[in-house]
Amino acid sequence: MRAVIQRVQKASVQVDEQVVGQISQGLLILLGIETSDTEEDITWLSRKITQMRIFNDEQGLMNLSLEQVNGSLLLISQFTLYASTVKGNRPSYIQAARPEVAIPLYEAMIKQLEQDSGRKVETGMFGADMKVALINDGPVTIWMDSKNRQ
Repeated sequence: MRAVIQRVQKASVQVDEQVVGQISQGLLILLGIETSDTEEDITWLSRKITQMRIFNDEQGLMNLSLEQVNGSLLLISQFTLYASTVKGNRPSYIQAARPEVAIPLYEAMIKQLEQDSGRKVETGMFGADMKVALINDGPVTIWMDSKNRQ
């Protein structure tokens, strides 16, 4: 499971010109799911995200967690995080999980993030053509892969 986490001042996602999810200060999470992902990947990644100290304290140092700043979460599925660009000019997405595997894992991630953060998670729509708008704060952008835990 791969995630791109962006610290944002605000973010929103639209489908068919309708806002389906939006947050103020918090984290925008773009989530890629591969076929070998499991509940263990979800648990590990959710805990890392919700406990990560990437918000500024009074001295301007990244020492505060999402909970400490009362931040929000916006989770958006993004299979293109598993793009392979090794051959040719057209990326291959063979490593990305098919919807029948990815949707239950995506839904499980929503529940795990809600459990770990103690707050509702805003979302996009799985498989939809989404338009994402954000104001990246910092900018702070972190890439994580649950298969690289060392």
